[in-house]
Amino acid sequence: MSDTPRRRLAAGSGVLRRMATRGRDEEHRVATPLELFFDLCFVVAVAQAGGQLVHALAEAHPGHGVQGYLMMFFAIWWAWMNFTWFASAYDTDDVLFRGMTLVQIAGVLVFAAGIPRAFDSGDFRVIWFGYLVMRLAMVAQWLRAGLSTTGRERRTALRYAAGVSACQVGWLALLFLPDGARSWLFLGMAICEMAVPVRAERDYQTGWHPHHIAERYGLFTIIVLGETVSAATVAVQSAVDEHRALGVLLPIAAGGLLIIFAAYWIYFAVPIHLHLISNRQAFLWGYGHYLVFGSVAAIGAGIEVAIEEATGKAHVSTFAASGTVTLAAALFMFTVWLIHSRHQKRGPLQQAVLPVSAVLVLACTFAGRWAVLLAGAVATATVAVGVTLTARGGTALGQEEERGGGSEEAGRERG
Repeated sequence: MSDTPRRRLAAGSGVLRRMATRGRDEEHRVATPLELFFDLCFVVAVAQAGGQLVHALAEAHPGHGVQGYLMMFFAIWWAWMNFTWFASAYDTDDVLFRGMTLVQIAGVLVFAAGIPRAFDSGDFRVIWFGYLVMRLAMVAQWLRAGLSTTGRERRTALRYAAGVSACQVGWLALLFLPDGARSWLFLGMAICEMAVPVRAERDYQTGWHPHHIAERYGLFTIIVLGETVSAATVAVQSAVDEHRALGVLLPIAAGGLLIIFAAYWIYFAVPIHLHLISNRQAFLWGYGHYLVFGSVAAIGAGIEVAIEEATGKAHVSTFAASGTVTLAAALFMFTVWLIHSRHQKRGPLQQAVLPVSAVLVLACTFAGRWAVLLAGAVATATVAVGVTLTARGGTALGQEEERGGGSEEAGRERG
C-alpha cells in the first residue's frame, strides 16, 4: 500500500475509518438515516409483541399475556439500547459499521418472527437465534472499538464485549428450563444485562452525546406512538367493516387518539438533554424508558382490546377492557414524570400535574363504556393545565428578572 492510501485510511474514508470516540461536546450531532431505519425495523418486533398481548388479554389470560409482553419487550428494548448508546459514542458511518448494523436489523427481524411461537408454545429457539445474530454484531462492534483505542477506553470496550457475550450464553438456558423457571431466569438475566454498562464504565465513560441520545430516545418514542396509532386504526377499521357499530367505536377511537396526542405532548414538553450530564443520571433515565416505551406500545394494545370487547369479540368485561387502556396511560404519565419531566418542573403545582393526572386516568376505568373517552379528556386537560402553569411560571420568572435588573440599575445609579 502506498503512503497516500495509508494516509487516506487513517484520516477516514467512506470504506473504513478508525473507530475513535465521537465525544460529548461535538456540535450539530443528529440522528443518521441508518439509525432511523434501525428504529423502524425494531418497531416490527414491538408490533409483534403488542399483537400477542392483545390476543392474550382479549382471551382473558392477563397473567400469561403481561408476563410474556414484559419479557419480549425487554429483549427488544435492550437490544435497541445496546446499539443506540454504542452508536452515540462510536458511530463511524463507514461500510463496516453500516454492515454490522444491517446484521443487527436482520437479527431483530428473526427475533420478531419468533415472538408468536414463544407466546403460544414457549418455544424460544427462533427468538434466541435472532438475539444471537444481534449480539454477535454488537460484540464485533465493541471489539473493533477496543482494537482502535488504548488504555482505559480499550478495557471498557473489551468489558462490554465480554459482558454481552456472557449474557448471551446465559440466555441459552431459556431453551432448556421448564416454564415455571423461565420467569426467574429472565429476571436474573435482565439484572445481569443492565449491570454490564455499569461495570464496563466504572473507570472510563464512553463518549455518548447527550443531545444525540435525547434525540434518539425521542425519535423512538415517536415511532412507537406511530405504531400505536396504526394498530388502533386497523382495529377500528376491522370492527367497522364487520359490525358497523360506530356509536360504540367512536368514543373509544376518539379517547384513544386524545391519549396518544397527549402522550406526544407530555413527553416532548421538556428539553431533557440538559439533564444528561453524567453516567448516573443518563443510566437511570435510559433504563427507566423500558416502562415509557412499554406503556406507549401497551396503550395501542389496550385500545385494540377495548374495541374487541365493545364489538363482542373479547372474552373480558368492560371494566377489564377499559383498564388495559387506562393502566397503560397512567403508567406512561407517572413514569415520564418520574424519570423525565420532573427535572424541568418548577414548584409543587407543576410537579403535581402528571402524578395527579395518572390517578385520575386510573379512576376513569370505572366509567364503563365511556372510560377511554373520559381518560382522553383527562389527558387533554393535563396538557392544558401543564401549558398554563408553564406559561405563568415563565411570565413570573421574566417579571422577577426585570425587577432584579431594575434594582441593579437603580443601585448602580445610586452608587
